[in-house]
Amino acid sequence: MDFPLPPVGEGLFEVELVRWLVRPGDAVSRGQGLAEVMSDKASMEVPAPFAGTVTALSATPGTKIKVGQVVLSYEPVGELAAAGASAGRTSRERERPEVTLAPVAHAPGSPKAQGSNGHAPSNGPLPPAAPSVRMMARKLGIDLARVRGSGPGGRILVEDLAALVRTKGNDAPAPVPTKTDISKFDLGVAGTRVKLVGLRRRIAEHMVESKHKIPHYSYIDECDMTDLVRLRNQLREPLAAAGVKLTYLAFFVKAVARALKEVPIVNSTYDEAAGEVILHDRYHIGVAVAAPNGLIVPVVKDADKKDVTAIAADIARLGADAKAGKSKIDDLKGGTFTVTSVGGIGGLVSTPIINYPEVGIMGVGKVVKRPVYDANGQLRPADIIFLSFSFDHRIVDGGVGAAFGNAVLRYLQAPALLLLPEKTGG
Repeated sequence: MDFPLPPVGEGLFEVELVRWLVRPGDAVSRGQGLAEVMSDKASMEVPAPFAGTVTALSATPGTKIKVGQVVLSYEPVGELAAAGASAGRTSRERERPEVTLAPVAHAPGSPKAQGSNGHAPSNGPLPPAAPSVRMMARKLGIDLARVRGSGPGGRILVEDLAALVRTKGNDAPAPVPTKTDISKFDLGVAGTRVKLVGLRRRIAEHMVESKHKIPHYSYIDECDMTDLVRLRNQLREPLAAAGVKLTYLAFFVKAVARALKEVPIVNSTYDEAAGEVILHDRYHIGVAVAAPNGLIVPVVKDADKKDVTAIAADIARLGADAKAGKSKIDDLKGGTFTVTSVGGIGGLVSTPIINYPEVGIMGVGKVVKRPVYDANGQLRPADIIFLSFSFDHRIVDGGVGAAFGNAVLRYLQAPALLLLPEKTGG
């Protein structure tokens, strides 16, 4: 029987096939993931509404598929039984050599040489699990075929992987600490060719559009973060006890929202068709997140109306969803300005690309301890960070960009102001 792509919600009629989660010859159960698809930077799994054996795949990863289009064929369990198929025959069919799509050559033993579900290829059906769980299993070197899922229908959950890691913790050697964990990035495999599909292709197209349409210019300044570092250290422990992880990023978002109110032209988009600059009266700050499949920008909505702790909670939720591949489409839309940080990786300065159609973005480096001169000419230790701004030069002149940068610095250097409510009246 043919299986057409079912409605994927959100009023979508076409999606991109990112990867198959099954192969011809696999037996699948109801609710098991068949494929991962993507639209508007949001990935989702297509579950099986049937139980049976996959006989053919009719679409190639990286191509567009429409709702109602036949994407695979299968033999239902009921028809096999009605035809007199015995359990032995079913077993033999599962043990026959698999028919797979032609894979890209990868070095033996490399992560790319494993199955797309995060474990070495096997002749059995792929266990039900979300794409984020499969990716985590691949990073941890766990064979999902050997994991007993605790979710509905035997679905493997993140908690199942965590429990397995804990049981192996006493036997495994302690990891060597490193300054930066690069295992979360796809660093590629030498000597291979990789098709640009899914989120990675969307990012590439978006970056080209931004650089093609926007004449960028950069503005870089340093900020004395000493008072902010002290304030965060004082608040971090009590807020952690309340379940809030307070990061510097929450202060950056709040400072940007305040500065945008002082320099409204930076909180705008350019409507090229109408030849108009749209100055927004909402302050939705995008926060770039390095997700496993690429960079995405979830948005902290109405950052001007939220306190630092609420912003921190939003950032934690949005970041967790992004890294798990569960971002909602609404969380990725409506941004009016973007903040991106390389400080966690170790960079001092970056020249970020504007998130089109916005007109500005702020890049944040790492905090470093440096000697500085005070007002009396005496040396003192200070926590310094570099802020890198990129602006659309059609809309934001150099002086205006500097004024915005100065406003951001002023709030970061007097962080107590960020904890006070804004004046709302005249």
